[in-house]
Amino acid sequence: MKIGVNVLNFGPGTDPGVLRDWAHTVEGLGFDLLMVSDHVAVTPDVAERYPAPFYEPFTTLSWLAGVTTRVRLGTTVLVAPYRHPLLTARMAANLNELSGGRLVLGVGVGWARQEFAALGIPFERRGRLTDEHLCGLRAAWADTAGYGPRRIPVWVGGNSAAGMRRAVRYGDAWHPLRVGLPGLRAAASRLEEYAGEQGVPVPALAPRIALRITGRPVEGPERPAGEGTVDQVMDDLRELRLLGAESVVLDPYGGDPAETHRPQAAWRALAAVAERLGLPRTPRTEQP
Repeated sequence: MKIGVNVLNFGPGTDPGVLRDWAHTVEGLGFDLLMVSDHVAVTPDVAERYPAPFYEPFTTLSWLAGVTTRVRLGTTVLVAPYRHPLLTARMAANLNELSGGRLVLGVGVGWARQEFAALGIPFERRGRLTDEHLCGLRAAWADTAGYGPRRIPVWVGGNSAAGMRRAVRYGDAWHPLRVGLPGLRAAASRLEEYAGEQGVPVPALAPRIALRITGRPVEGPERPAGEGTVDQVMDDLRELRLLGAESVVLDPYGGDPAETHRPQAAWRALAAVAERLGLPRTPRTEQP
């Protein structure tokens, strides 16, 4: 099971130097994957949780590809309706080739109604638009002469039944965001059911979970996966491995934009997990 990290590509404490430090930390600690989120217009509903500056994912990942050597790079998640599928297909294929085949494209329908309005995109059609987008990506990438021969893994987000069915139909993996372990256990059988209905293989499981390490155990049935003592987090990762998760993305963002001024707290939590996992550290090499 591979372990990735959701990197904060937004907020008042984030700048190019901090993004570079994030990338060096994630790669240096031995994690497999670095992912960033997506917004285009920082409307009030977006700004409440993901304030400016917001670093667009394709631009940011292209730059981070140049300051890293090994770690995979991904989106968690790209809001599909915000871009024409041929534009996404081109940018993703170019980034994948320029990074040496390191891209993982996480895709979702989006949630920010005001942002949809600012972009002139009908919020009510976001599910259908995402389906059309994913079809367009697959059709474009079939032209390997035009888009390159390297396959780009597509992780489909969405915690609902519609999101799961979309992942079965179009995705290499289902990428739920912050679903608890009981919900993931129940979802495993539903994924099999949906795949059976469509006569296709069951997509891999690649959840994004919280990462908040506490000094004392967090009790109660509502405890989110990834929240608690280091021992609890390790138990959660073992449970996810038993569920068949192919990858797990750790998300250290607690929802307060002020956290972007203090990334060191997240880095300490990631270092504690990396040490317990025994991840091989990567010596940092200065880029030319």
